[in-house]
Amino acid sequence: MKKQPLTFALFFGNRGFFPETLIAGARRELTAQVEALGYTALLLEESATRFGAVETPDEGRVYARFLEQNKGKYDGVILCLPNFGDETGAVTALLDCGVPILIQAYPDELDKMGFKERRDAFCGKFSIMDVFYQYGLSYTVFPPHTAHPASGTFKTQLEQFAGVCRVVGKMKRMTVGAIGARTTAFKTVRFDELTLQRYGITTETLDLSDVFLRVKSFDTSREEFKARSQFLPQYANCSNVPAPAQDTMARLSVVLDDIIAEYRMDAISFRCWLEMEKELKIAPCLLMSELNNRGIPAACEVDMCNAITMYALRLAAETPATCLDWNNNYGDDPDKCILFHCGPVPQDLMTAKGEVIDHPMFAKALGAGCGWGPNVGRIAASPMTYASSKTENGIFHYYLGEGEMTADPIAEGFFGCAGVARIPELQKKLNIIGRTGYRHHVSMTFGHVATAVREAFSTYLRYSPTDI
Repeated sequence: MKKQPLTFALFFGNRGFFPETLIAGARRELTAQVEALGYTALLLEESATRFGAVETPDEGRVYARFLEQNKGKYDGVILCLPNFGDETGAVTALLDCGVPILIQAYPDELDKMGFKERRDAFCGKFSIMDVFYQYGLSYTVFPPHTAHPASGTFKTQLEQFAGVCRVVGKMKRMTVGAIGARTTAFKTVRFDELTLQRYGITTETLDLSDVFLRVKSFDTSREEFKARSQFLPQYANCSNVPAPAQDTMARLSVVLDDIIAEYRMDAISFRCWLEMEKELKIAPCLLMSELNNRGIPAACEVDMCNAITMYALRLAAETPATCLDWNNNYGDDPDKCILFHCGPVPQDLMTAKGEVIDHPMFAKALGAGCGWGPNVGRIAASPMTYASSKTENGIFHYYLGEGEMTADPIAEGFFGCAGVARIPELQKKLNIIGRTGYRHHVSMTFGHVATAVREAFSTYLRYSPTDI
């Protein structure tokens, strides 16, 4: 999965009562840290204002013009306070920047408290936050209140902010595909298109009949088909899959790519049963696993809200995400459970290459040979972040948390792709999730990125959190 390059516009505040000599060092130090982490720094020329910083409203207008000239070239702004800084110049400069803003304040040193050395950025940060609040300008701050750009603390803050920028930048406007109608029995995945649209999320719906027609009339001379036919058996163990089913999987895989490209979809949700198995004699699990592994979130059972949540997790972590069931208790351990789905888990989250089998549920319902597609295996041990979302009364709600996927065993014969999750206070969380009307699905990715996702969702995208 490709990593997204990010550029940060760097802003340096100043207030003339305080030592302006500290600004030159801040320009060097902040730029060095940004670039050391693989990001690009965009700086106003030092000669454009006094010391290359902003104090007055006029200097703020200079910086605002600089941002306007570079519109579309930066993903976030880092507002750096080498000294107290001036809040009026700052709000003039950044009011229309249109991207997340991270406020960073230099710490004072206990042996440098004289008038010529004392920064007072600790106090100045409050003034910036106050005036931004008055103007309705969203911004990001992470504890602790002050952190030197060269410190490990600020490195962590900057990486979290990068996750915020990736989520906000892609999700202010996004398109999600609902491929197939909601399965009648699954009222748990209901959602409101109009609510999503108010949050900038466009829904594109396609009937499965269109998908079936595309698959059955597919031109197998296409190079994409030949490449996918060779790739899928390498992606997972397809040695037991009959040739006709492998052919249909490759056709459907390319068809889904065509649909995603045609409608510029950022994520999809898919009606994965029973029509697929009746008409095409396959289940789409392997194809959804492969899409997820490429970084295109694909949620099962037309779960649109979890497709959106998966996209956010994928952006924040820069690691594939998956949609799973809250599925089983794990013995008597109150903080562990089994997370499972039939096989859409991306290969990068699995312990080893999966094995594609005939879906036992469809074999029972329709007869053997109708459901080739589940990518069976186990989810690897790793720190993880989990989340889910819903629409209710015109509001987009979400919950979010962190835990770990463990290496605990699951008995032989357990179908699908599963793993054991350990989540502190799990029983309390499950109670809240159920009582507040969230679905039985949960999105998951590796790594702890809840801080970035929460900041993006609540501060910038204005989603409503449910505390669990």
